[in-house]
Amino acid sequence: MSKPLHGWIAHPFNVPRRLRHWLTDRGSLTQRLKARCADFRVQPVVTGYARANIDERTPLKLRAGSIDYVREVLLACNQGNVVFAHSVLPRTGLRGGWNGITRLGSRPLGEALFDDHRIRRGTLAYLRLGSRHPLFRAASRHHRIHARTLWARRSVFCLNGHPLMVTEVFLPEIESL
Repeated sequence: MSKPLHGWIAHPFNVPRRLRHWLTDRGSLTQRLKARCADFRVQPVVTGYARANIDERTPLKLRAGSIDYVREVLLACNQGNVVFAHSVLPRTGLRGGWNGITRLGSRPLGEALFDDHRIRRGTLAYLRLGSRHPLFRAASRHHRIHARTLWARRSVFCLNGHPLMVTEVFLPEIESL
């Protein structure tokens, strides 16, 4: 059995029942949210070049200190934020099939990922984020969080040999859906 990388695990243990189906479903989160929301919106909060989090470097084969493309958005359902999404694309991927990612604006990335048959999704990994984790802190900069921990999942999508990591942090409000 492989050792979890920076705490990311292959199965989410001790997840509240109301969250389990959101975390483990391998389909499009965008489609699931749209099906449950009268008003679904994507609000970009960060887009541009930045350093990936330390626990993202190994799966994406990034060098320490490399500057890559980062996109962070809030997914809102019926006027309330339910997911904070964080995507990292190595700079070399911008020249390949992923070059359109920089022009998504408020369009959901999930639609592009699941509509293109050339894109392959890797395995899901899960982590219960504590308040010191960079993704918890990033989510809390854009959404008031009253919880001590948040559950997140991530996976790497590949297009023409270029990886794109997508991490979805589930905000407490998703449990009402």
